[in-house]
Amino acid sequence: MDSFNILKIAANALNNKKAMQLEAIYIEEISDLSDYFVICTATSNAHIRALADAVEEKLKEAGVMPNHIEGKASDWLLLDYGTVVIHIFGKASREFYALDHMWNDGEQVDLDKILELNLEG
Repeated sequence: MDSFNILKIAANALNNKKAMQLEAIYIEEISDLSDYFVICTATSNAHIRALADAVEEKLKEAGVMPNHIEGKASDWLLLDYGTVVIHIFGKASREFYALDHMWNDGEQVDLDKILELNLEG
């Protein structure tokens, strides 16, 4: 599956589970790390886990498995899908690490164009 479709599935899963400050940054032109970073904030550690579970479930349904997962018991959970890396932060960690500012040379993705109406609930 191409990176844009992974991004679309992940962003919609996060949005449907009420991720806060959801954004995506296209970084392929400025980094070899991946094509996209997806960054969001959760309200609690339980919310972090619920967001990660939703992303994993939806991408697994699409036949995509993560290469690596880090931080399952912390305030920053990272899901590495190779071309798309998803960062789920608690509020304090999001402010401290400021990845969105660190990668501000990347291109902001207009998520309004790819987020679908939540019909699940």
